[in-house]
Amino acid sequence: MRLRIYEVDVPIHDTRHPDRHGVHVFTGVADSPTTALRRAHEVYDAALAAHTAGLEIPGKQPDSWGVCGLRPGWQLEWPAAKAGPWHNPVSWTVRSDFAL
Repeated sequence: MRLRIYEVDVPIHDTRHPDRHGVHVFTGVADSPTTALRRAHEVYDAALAAHTAGLEIPGKQPDSWGVCGLRPGWQLEWPAAKAGPWHNPVSWTVRSDFAL
């Protein structure tokens, strides 16, 4: 079993303003895209349940998955979620189109 950092991108839209949309990004350690997607959904559901109950949102879990914040009124579109290996956008190994 090879663990690596995955990114799960979930489309999101504002239920009050359908023209407003974006992507909620989750990252964490997993052994496959399927596991990453499952963990992202689990930590989101736990955060939403805590928020709904008036409790503090749980922090990062031991496997590094967690939710930093919620957007009340926004709906995540889980069927359209995509999971894949995370690529550090500021890594020196990533080509950049801007100069420092």
